[in-house]
Amino acid sequence: MTIILVRHGATALNMARVLQPPDTPLNDAGLSQARAAAHALQALRPAGLVSSDLPRALQTAQAIADATGLRVHTTGLLRERDFGDLRGLPYDELGFDPLTMLGAPPGGESAAAFQARVERAFGVLRERRAELSGPLVVVTHGLLIRALLAGPVALPADVLHALHIGNTALTVLEAHPPHGVIELNSTRHLDAALKNDPRGLVGG
Repeated sequence: MTIILVRHGATALNMARVLQPPDTPLNDAGLSQARAAAHALQALRPAGLVSSDLPRALQTAQAIADATGLRVHTTGLLRERDFGDLRGLPYDELGFDPLTMLGAPPGGESAAAFQARVERAFGVLRERRAELSGPLVVVTHGLLIRALLAGPVALPADVLHALHIGNTALTVLEAHPPHGVIELNSTRHLDAALKNDPRGLVGG
């Protein structure tokens, strides 16, 4: 009885460490990562597939749909935190860390509003999983996965601090409270050429 969280595949802006506009697509490596993740997930016989509606997540989910025959259901609740006017700007040139800021950037979403949305999303995911006879695959974004692990899953702070969520990494949760972590941030499905560069930006 599991929920499988999948971060989307790599994008050019991940590697350039730029806060991503909503329409950012996967790059070639990201598409290959998505197909590799889809192959790994096929063996787990998932019964449902939910995705963020942003293109980089939706392209990842479509690869999984193609491999499993599942229909992709989308929801804006699974979108990355909205950084508003900061999107499109180089992260390392901002002079502050928007990924940890509590307030809302201009035109964006505060940490509290984002966490509230994450809680709503997890409620929807639990309800959807209860309707299924097998695992639910959830394709989303790095900060949202981190917020789920920090909030409803209550992963220890020291584990979270060291966690660099890889592109197409799989995190498997027990579907019922206390939502124990069965597998964390696994990229075993990626060969050496597709392994994540730890310098890539997670979030934004």
